Amino acid sequence: MEISQIIPHIEALIFASDKALSAAEITELINTALGFIEDRADIEQIETAIEGIKEKYQAEFYSFELKQSGGGWQFLTKPAYHKTVALINGDKFIKRLSTAALETLSIIAYKQPITKSEIESIRGVNCDYAVQKLLEKELIIISGRNEDAVGKPLIYATSKSFMDYFGINSADELPKINEVFFDEVVKATEVSKIEFDRNEAIVEEDETTTEINENNSDNALVTDENLDDTNNVTATDTTLTVDATDMEETEEIKQKKQNETDPENVS
Repeated sequence: MEISQIIPHIEALIFASDKALSAAEITELINTALGFIEDRADIEQIETAIEGIKEKYQAEFYSFELKQSGGGWQFLTKPAYHKTVALINGDKFIKRLSTAALETLSIIAYKQPITKSEIESIRGVNCDYAVQKLLEKELIIISGRNEDAVGKPLIYATSKSFMDYFGINSADELPKINEVFFDEVVKATEVSKIEFDRNEAIVEEDETTTEINENNSDNALVTDENLDDTNNVTATDTTLTVDATDMEETEEIKQKKQNETDPENVS
């Protein structure tokens, strides 16, 4: 069967379906619809045709595109037209899950399959209401029972609607928990080798400047001390000189008086 012959049928199936269609489902539907044709389509031809359709609607003048989401293919409006579409689907976009429902859904998504008692042990509170709301919104499903646990409790897992809602094809595409936490951790500032050498040179220069300033301060202190010593010596020499002069003058006065009182000198 020619690929060009089945492309319009694939487009019609995906457009009319209210859920995402996988390549295997499309192959079965195409062969059922065109059963009178001897040359049946195989899954490789369907996948090639889907890639051609996807490439076709990636053009800018189309407001929608073919995307793989929720485990299958569906037509979705492009993000650029979100505000326009929201005008007629405002209530649909405004609806939000409560914090309790989001926490419960996150636990189920990362720990599935999981029982309600295990969910409650992680959250620390009763989660009957949150689980019921998630079931009503078809974001989770009851996938069976835990045969090994006492009472064989129900086990829960995410649904195809959950994958469709979050735009993923399997739980393996969920962001890893360690990636989410590590993004919130403040990382150390990375310093290049050039910048590190520059900073190291600045530190050495500051240390050298400090050492020079300290040496200058010590030299100034020594100079002041020497100057004080010199002043002291000078003052001492001056005092000695004055004392010697006074002694000489005293001796002359005594000698003069003695000459005046001596009889021989008088006659």
